[in-house]
Amino acid sequence: MRRPEMIERLFQEQRDPWDLLVVGGGATGMGVAVDAASRGYDVVLVEKSDFGKGTSSRSTKLVHGGVRYLQQGNVALVMEALKERGILLRNAPHLVRDQAFVVPNYDWWEAPFYGIGMKVYDLLAARYGFTRSRLLSSEEVKRRIPTVADAGLRGGVLYYDGQFDDARLLVNLAETAAGQGATLLNYAPCVSLTLDGEGFVDGAVIRDLETGRETTIRAHGVVNATGAFTDDVIRMAEPGASPMIAPSQGVHVVLDRRFLPGDTAIMVPRTSDGRVLFAIPWNGHTLVGTTDTPIEEASLEPRPLDHEIDFILDTAGEYLREPPTRADVLSTFAGIRPLVRAQEGAPTASLSRDHTIHIGGSGLLSIFGGKWTTYRKMAEDCVDQAATLARLEERPCITRNLNIHGYHRNAARFGALAHYGSDAPAVEDLTRSDPELGEPLDPELPILGSQVVWAVRHEMARTVDDVLSRRTRALQLNARAAHRMAPETARLMAAELGRDQEWESAQVTEFQELTRRYLLDEAPGG
Repeated sequence: MRRPEMIERLFQEQRDPWDLLVVGGGATGMGVAVDAASRGYDVVLVEKSDFGKGTSSRSTKLVHGGVRYLQQGNVALVMEALKERGILLRNAPHLVRDQAFVVPNYDWWEAPFYGIGMKVYDLLAARYGFTRSRLLSSEEVKRRIPTVADAGLRGGVLYYDGQFDDARLLVNLAETAAGQGATLLNYAPCVSLTLDGEGFVDGAVIRDLETGRETTIRAHGVVNATGAFTDDVIRMAEPGASPMIAPSQGVHVVLDRRFLPGDTAIMVPRTSDGRVLFAIPWNGHTLVGTTDTPIEEASLEPRPLDHEIDFILDTAGEYLREPPTRADVLSTFAGIRPLVRAQEGAPTASLSRDHTIHIGGSGLLSIFGGKWTTYRKMAEDCVDQAATLARLEERPCITRNLNIHGYHRNAARFGALAHYGSDAPAVEDLTRSDPELGEPLDPELPILGSQVVWAVRHEMARTVDDVLSRRTRALQLNARAAHRMAPETARLMAAELGRDQEWESAQVTEFQELTRRYLLDEAPGG
């Protein structure tokens, strides 16, 4: 997957028209590109920033049915999500794994109440490949979670869901789409939509941010899959359109592994804001979240609010023997949920997580809502509708049984490179080819120079942020370490991309400024 080849297809070959143009390179848009391309449609996808720059790289890293949705009585959504959870585990075993969760019980009624709930969860999950739940004694809970707050602990409920790396799955979906023949371009915003003589959307003007060049892409159908920015694209075609999105911010904090040293996660079933809270072992660290805060406007780099950080730390502190403090936070990040707007005043925690497909008067198809776990089903529904709208030949969806790029049944044997799956041997070869590339970029994270080079050569990484935020997860894991890694990352990238010293310096400055947004204190150390 190389950007120069994609540029050539888009700017030189001038296909006229394409079958489908997808605007937005997050989970939903990339899922649509995979589905449409695998059906044999001629697909182009454009993304204004990097693939997964927004919400799709800022999740709680869970592939799950949604215990909270079961509490809300949305059984249909839970069943669909559990089914998709099993499909994703089967199609991307190098990225999705069984994750044990414990719901600690401190009141007499919690064990029977949550135990029954989890049995219903098991029943709905049926044959989709995850271990079943059971009750635990207080001693079993402490063995699984040595750091759990044990004063008054009565026991717990053990259940299983899935864990994954969202940004790595997004990159692998891009590679899957490219392998199926799709054309994908990051840093290529949709400047405007084009209309035919009858006022229907028939394409878009696209700008390549690296060169400033623009081109017009004609397509039988245009899909708006821009998540939190859905309304902005709708208004390109229909300036007076009413808002469809109610954006909500979800925040996470990352702590040292000592807060959760085992391999079992904690699930807090009910918090003061009506959500659940998770503390999860993730990449040698502890990930805790999330919140649900209504916001006025979406941005690519949303900032956690002080009260959200305090809420997460305070809630986690009720369940951990050592309550975490702000000084313990290695990184914090926020993502924007593109929730479907409901009646005025409805709390965002109660808004539907189902997806919505909207076809405007201009013929623009927009898909929004949903969640990572159901991305594949969302894409299937979207392409079915888009193909009909665009009058394309009807073709069946095949993604239910389509292996995602990197598919490997025993990726764990590759150690720290396991998430590369079938690409791991090639990354190892790159490491062996140059001893310098085998050195960690920082002693606190196991990220190698070879991973930087691989990201540039094969994963369309164009900036230090692309590499340290999404091709690797350095920025989300430890913002100070990522700050220190920037100069060497920029040097390696400049050599690969043929950039000069001025570009290299600008990249370091820009990224190190970004790291400050992921820290709670004034400036990074190091």
